[in-house]
Amino acid sequence: MRRLGHILSIALITAGILVIADVGITLAYQEPLSSIYSSIKQGEKESQLKNIESDFLTQSDVQAIDRAKQTKDPKVRKKVESANLSQLAERLVEESKPGDALGRIEAPGMDGLNMVFVQGTDESSLELGPGHYPETAMPGQGKTVAIAGHRTTYLAPFRHIDDLNKGDKITLKMPYGTFVYSVEKTEIVDPSDVGIIHDTGFERLVLSACNPLYSAAQRYIVFARLVHEAAKS
Repeated sequence: MRRLGHILSIALITAGILVIADVGITLAYQEPLSSIYSSIKQGEKESQLKNIESDFLTQSDVQAIDRAKQTKDPKVRKKVESANLSQLAERLVEESKPGDALGRIEAPGMDGLNMVFVQGTDESSLELGPGHYPETAMPGQGKTVAIAGHRTTYLAPFRHIDDLNKGDKITLKMPYGTFVYSVEKTEIVDPSDVGIIHDTGFERLVLSACNPLYSAAQRYIVFARLVHEAAKS
């Protein structure tokens, strides 16, 4: 009986140490078990995105992009290029479902963030990586593009969202083009504030994450304006 009690004590002490270690890792970086899961899923999304990138543009798309680049009048060229990008963005949306890879988000100011983002902000989609709000536009459509991400679980892609400063660049690489946004401001808002994703008459990127860390009481928001776009050829 004494031996059984000794074994039970060791088991409880070991379990306690593991719990403390898990809490410590979560506080210092991110929740480990969910991170392992998301790391595997991110690998799958990487492969899916590569397949989309290799097949998305048709020969007709490439020809339309080339014709636009050859247009001499800058204003006409810009108008044609924008129309092409908007059409391609719409097609990607139509071909995507929740959880599908859409593109890549790169933000050096967020501790070197470089991840595939997916369609959807439901729980299962955000377990795969940053998620695009489906009710908002896609890059190249001249409206508000919004992306959400976790800060402490599932690879914590937006953990360092509060490190972004005015002027920092955020790049979205899509199967049809590359879009660079410059941070204009940050805000902390109530979770019910849906006005943050409304259109504003120009293309902007809105990043959203829970605030403060380990709480969903607020949302930390980054607003960035499009400063450069280039069609993929």
